[in-house]
This record gives sequence, C-alpha cells and structure tokens, in this order.
Amino acid sequence: MRNRDSSRSGGGSIGAYLLHRAKPHLPPWLGVAGVGIAGSGAHLMWAESAAAGVGLTLSAVALTGATWWAGRETSAQRRLHSAITVAAGSAWVTGAALAGPLSGILPDTYLMGGAVLALSWNIRMALRTSDGAAPESADKGLLAKVGLAKARIGRTEVEPNRVTASLALEGGEQTNDDVARALVRIASALDLPQSAVRYQPSADSARRGELVIVPRDMLSEAQEYDGPSLPGGSIADPLVIGQYDDGSPLVVWLPGDPDAGRNANHFLVAGGTGSGKGDAALNLQTEILSRRDVIMWLSDPKAYQDFRPLLPAYDWAVEGGAGTEAMVEALQHVIPARTGWLGKHSYRQWSVQAAQTQTDPAHSCRPDRTACGCPGMPYMVAWMEEAANTLRALGDDAFTGIAQEARSAGCSLIVSLQRPSYDQMSTSTRASLPAVIALGCDPRDEAFSLPESVIDQGAHPGAWGNRKPGYCYVVAGGIDPERYASPGRTKQFTPRAVSVMETLAQWAVRNGATADPITVAAARAVVGNAYTGRQDHTDEMEHTTVPEQDDETLTGQALDPEDAAMDPEAELPTVEQGDTAPGLFGTEPGRKPNPKEARELFARALDEFEQAGQMVVGPKDFMDWCEQNGLSRPWVSERLRDAAAEGRLQPTSKTGRWRIVPALTPA
Repeated sequence: MRNRDSSRSGGGSIGAYLLHRAKPHLPPWLGVAGVGIAGSGAHLMWAESAAAGVGLTLSAVALTGATWWAGRETSAQRRLHSAITVAAGSAWVTGAALAGPLSGILPDTYLMGGAVLALSWNIRMALRTSDGAAPESADKGLLAKVGLAKARIGRTEVEPNRVTASLALEGGEQTNDDVARALVRIASALDLPQSAVRYQPSADSARRGELVIVPRDMLSEAQEYDGPSLPGGSIADPLVIGQYDDGSPLVVWLPGDPDAGRNANHFLVAGGTGSGKGDAALNLQTEILSRRDVIMWLSDPKAYQDFRPLLPAYDWAVEGGAGTEAMVEALQHVIPARTGWLGKHSYRQWSVQAAQTQTDPAHSCRPDRTACGCPGMPYMVAWMEEAANTLRALGDDAFTGIAQEARSAGCSLIVSLQRPSYDQMSTSTRASLPAVIALGCDPRDEAFSLPESVIDQGAHPGAWGNRKPGYCYVVAGGIDPERYASPGRTKQFTPRAVSVMETLAQWAVRNGATADPITVAAARAVVGNAYTGRQDHTDEMEHTTVPEQDDETLTGQALDPEDAAMDPEAELPTVEQGDTAPGLFGTEPGRKPNPKEARELFARALDEFEQAGQMVVGPKDFMDWCEQNGLSRPWVSERLRDAAAEGRLQPTSKTGRWRIVPALTPA
C-alpha cells in the first residue's frame, strides 16, 4: 500500500515538474492554435465579402505597424522578431478568411510556419538567464547601477578617444539634474577619472542630453612650449594655449566678432598654488604679444618673476603699489578716450580695420566723410597679475568700472589671482569677468571659478588641486558650450623656453604695434611721466660707469647749479628765529621752515614725485619728507586737500589716495 502511494506520488511529482517547466513555453503554441481558430471562423463569416478582404488586409498592416512602434523601447532583435511573427500570423488569417483554411498551401503553411514561429520563441526563451529575466545590454546594466535604469541610450558616435551618446530619461520621473548627480558613479563604474565623464543637457528638454566619455587621458604627458602659434598674425585670430583631453587644440579669443556673434572677452585666470597658473599666463601672454595689432599693459606685484624675459614687449609694465594705482587711474581715463575715437570713426566695436591707418571714407571722422587718414588704434590688453594684492590696496571693486566699459573701447581686462572668492572681489567685478581659465583649486573654491551649470556638466577643478599642473577648464565666448566641461592643459614653460620668450620680445619691439596717439595722450594727461610707453628694459647697469673726479669737479665748475653761487669762503649765516639749538643727545641742529617755505617745499615734493613717475600719492608717501623737514602728517593731509582744491591733485577711488595732475595739463 505504501509502495503504491509512493509510486503514485513520484509519478505526480514528475508530471507536475514537467508541467511547470512546459508552462513558459506554451504561449507561442497557444497563439498558433488561436490563429488557426481565428482564420477558420473568419472564413465562415466573410468568405464571400470583398469588403471584408480589404478590411482584413488593412488590419494586418496596421497590427504589424503597431507592433513595430510598441517595440521601440525593447532591443532591436525582439522588436524585429515580434513584427515578423505578427505579420505572418495576420497574413495567414487574411488568406484563410478569404480562401478557406484548407485551400492551396494554407494548411501546409499553417502547420510548418506556425511550428517554426512557436519554436523560435521557445528557443529565445530557453536562451534567457536561469532566473527567467532577459539579459540586459551593457548600457542598460551600467545605467541601472548608477540609478538611471529607466533611461534610454540612443544614437552613439564613436570618435578617436571620445564616445558621445544621446540620453533620454524617463518622462516625469527623471531630469538632467539626476544625470549630473550620477556622473561620479558612472566614472566609478567605468573605472575612469571623474573628469573623463561629462553630460551636456539639451537646451530644449529637461530630460534629454548627451553623455560624453573620454576613455584615455591624452593630457597626462605635458607638452613643452615651443613658440607662438601664429607670429605676426592678428589679435582677432584664435589664441592657442594648449589642448583638450581628446587632442584638439585649446583656443580662446579676445576681441569680439559680430559675424560670429561673439563679444569681446575679459578673462579671470584662477588657480591655487602649484596649479600651473604661471604657465597658463605665459601661454596666453606669448600668444598676445606675438600678434601685430595689440599692446599690453602689465601690473605684476611679484616683480616680473615669471614675465621678465618678455619685459621689452610690454607697452607699460609696473610692479605694483603706486605704479598699479597709477595704471588703474590711467585705464579709467584711457577707456572713454578710446571709445570716443572708435565712435567718431563709426566702429561699433574694435575690428582689425581699426588698427590700420583710416583710409576708408566709411570710417572717417571728418564731417564731409572723406578719408581722414588718422593713425589706427591697436587692440589693448590690461593684465593684472596677482590681483588680490591690488584689490586689497584699491578695494574689491577696483576693476568693476573698467570691466564694464572696456569691451566697447577695444580693450580686454585679464585678472589673475589664486582664489576669486567674494571676499577678494565684488560680485559686480566677478560678473563682469564671465570668461575664465580655471586651473586646479581647493574643492570648496570650485563655485568661485566656474558657473554652476558647468560644474553640473562634470567639471571639477577641485579634483586636481595642485597634482596636475596646467590642467584647466576654459569658459569663454567663441568656445562651443559643449566644450566648457572638457578639461584641457596648457603648455609647459621650461628653462629652454626663456630664449624663445626673449626672441619673441625683441620681435615685438621691432614689429609689434605701438600705442596710438589717443591712448598715449589720455594716459599721459592722467599720470604724466609714469606712463613710459614701450621701452627696452635691458639692464642699464651694464652700460653705467662711475666717472672719475677731474679738475672741473675739484675746482667747482661741475657743481650743482643750485650751489654755483655759493662762496666756499663765506661765513655761515647767523642764527635766525625758528632755528633749533643743537640737541643734548647729539641731534643735529636745524631750522623749521615757515608756512610759505613749507608750501613751496610741498609743491616741489609733488614735482619730484611726478618726475619720478609716481602719480598716485598719500600721506604715507610723505613720511620721510615730513621727518626731513620737521612737518607733521596732519599738516601734509591738509596740504593734500589744498592741492586738490587748486587742481594739482584729484581724489582716486581709494580713500586717502590722490592722483597728481600733470603740471602741463589744464586742471
């Protein structure tokens, strides 16, 4: 009894197991049976109806098309398999309805074709994974890992060292922000650096964009600087400062171009210590100075540590302090003067033609519109190196007005500093410098260097720090926005580049542009002799000799003219009122000047500052002078205010600092 029960139980278990395994394979066969029943029933109803034949044919076409459309989210193989199955089944039903299921080849087609289609689906099901789920493609598996399982990858372009894939997210559930947050996980899944994966969202959709993957870092080996890209070219031509990670050149523009829809660029060069900011500056400066129609002003508080080989090429260079104050004051007056010249010559913005002699009647300043022949106006670049020092001295909005007005004057402002935070420069100045070369920095400073939208696309200079000198992101007019999040690297300046820079500087002296009369006049009207124009900055000490004493010196014939009338044999003058007696502790006797003499001394001091080229002064500059002449700092402050009232001085944007009005310039 027990044996019979166990035998029955065993047989039931085997049958149940076989039925369980067969169930997933039954639907295709049930579908074949359903097609046969549908074709036989349709023949009984519409065998003699021509209209029914037309309707069945159209229905078959429509059903096949609907199947193809519905399979757009599946794999290409499943979509094609489904469409063929539906087309074959609907065609047989149409034939059976019109001619009869047993007519002609319809029975054979049904038995053989139906079995083949059903078996093809059984085989497809058997090739699935053991858990019954269809295997995912590598793309879908990757997206599922990073939380974007419902996203679909569309058209993919494969270039050398660059893969670009269009991405469509699930409507109503996912946005482009989800992709931005997932970029670091995608890089992790692909075992790539974070900068190798970026996302360019579509401007027309919140759930579509392009995923860009650069599998090999072509920037790992530094390129050594070997000279400018286009010596003798125009500043309007692109400036090549390095290359992108896919090997394409990294270029920027300074002047605007209305035909290209590009405005003139002001640049912020930002990067922490060791990020390669100096090399980035040299790449850009050597490109600028190698062009024939541009002049450059440079302020460098580091005493030209990086730029000394280029000194002869600058139109004006200062080391910081009062010199930088004078340069900023000069810029504030030069810019409107240049804008006025361009306007009078019918230039809406600077162009290459503006740098040439004005022989075109369309750009004449004469009322009769005949060619005026005025000298051209070269483009101008004002470079403020280590600008944090200047901003601390002049205020965090020192460059705001310059940046806002310089574009229309054919002038670009370039500000270089380590940390462009809001405590270093005002938000107005930062907004006026939209173009940026962002090198490695502290991760917390990324938002100060790059727009948030570029960071969302995958740009993270904080990931480099000072470990990858020269790596940078460049955001500027003229560059495809899709490139903003693409890392580049500037060329490296080694000791071998010094001779190239010196040669370039001498070329600029001989062949480069010189400042136009408008710029020169405006600068000298403001700062006088402080504006030097281009000079040869070679070491003058090599050509300086100490004269030996001769008979003229010994006989007094070569004395200072002020001392020529003195009689060395005459008695010293007697003590006058106001003279001080010798001090008890060895202090030198002297005489405190009376008010009239003091004012004359002060006027002479202003003349001496002007002759020395220091055109911005304040009480602190008179400290030694006060000590020598027995005058107090409050007295000097009062005299500065008097001189301002008389027109000899003008206040600057910095409280307590005054600009000397050149003596020959009307107040």
